[in-house]
Amino acid sequence: MQSNIYRLFLYGTLRSGCHLPVYSYISRYFIFDGVGAVPGQLFDMGDYPAAIPSTEDCLITGELYHIAQQEEFDYVMEQLDDYEGLLVEPGGIPLFRREPVNVLFKNSTVIAWMYWYNRDIINQHRIESGDYVAYKMGIGK
Repeated sequence: MQSNIYRLFLYGTLRSGCHLPVYSYISRYFIFDGVGAVPGQLFDMGDYPAAIPSTEDCLITGELYHIAQQEEFDYVMEQLDDYEGLLVEPGGIPLFRREPVNVLFKNSTVIAWMYWYNRDIINQHRIESGDYVAYKMGIGK
């Protein structure tokens, strides 16, 4: 994977607004830059959202972070890859895949890592607002 990208875009349960214990891990290693958006669609999978790339005119809202200490980046991302289900037994299909994306941020574009859903989405509710935290709070459909 590209080793010169030290930013991370989070759109789901890892966001600060979800208040999960894993966020303390994120905040230990990453510094919050602000809210950004990525072209794509978001779906409710029950316990977590699933993001898929899209050419339609829709955006996924999320939080943009940068690593505090670049030398820790590979270690930290390996832990997050494991948390996100990327590390599977031989022949297994990872739940997510991590790829660089263009994040719309403060009237510009920055490149960050993002976890896309890596399986089929069948009969799942689409989160029209593209904002998982607002959706969970009952603000966005």
